[in-house]
Amino acid sequence: MGKVSVEQRLQAVQRYLNGYETMIEIAKDIGVTVQVVSEWVRRYQKNGVETFLKSYTRYSADYKMNVLNYMNETGTSSTDTAALFNISSPGMIRNWKLKFEVGGYDALVSKKKGRPSMKKETKRTTKSTPAEGSVEALEARIKQLEMENAYLKKLNTLVQMQEKLPIKSKRK
Repeated sequence: MGKVSVEQRLQAVQRYLNGYETMIEIAKDIGVTVQVVSEWVRRYQKNGVETFLKSYTRYSADYKMNVLNYMNETGTSSTDTAALFNISSPGMIRNWKLKFEVGGYDALVSKKKGRPSMKKETKRTTKSTPAEGSVEALEARIKQLEMENAYLKKLNTLVQMQEKLPIKSKRK
């Protein structure tokens, strides 16, 4: 089964909390694993209905660090920590932990995703023009003249080649 709606999650939690069915029966009925139902129950017990209504959230690096510190200090599992902090997935916390271990605090900073926006072209800062008569100015002038010379040589070669080609007349 694809995504499970908020109503289905609430019904599953209520069915379990009322004691009518086991987690295994509920999981089979909905088409999810027992661990998922267990996580829903745990999150519901900690945060109530709001735990299922929360949409996507972008977490700051400081918040991620606080969650990781709490988890390390208290020794709670990522599942319990996710339920306590109302984070949608314990896997997200494990991912934060791995990133922190590899890259430190900077790895927890969220990076902007997607293509960069097209901004109007701003004034580009050009290199400061060298002073008249300086070595840099003279070298730049030599480079420009060499490019012009090369262009004129290619143009001359092209003109000579066209003169050698026989002229074709148009016939009607």
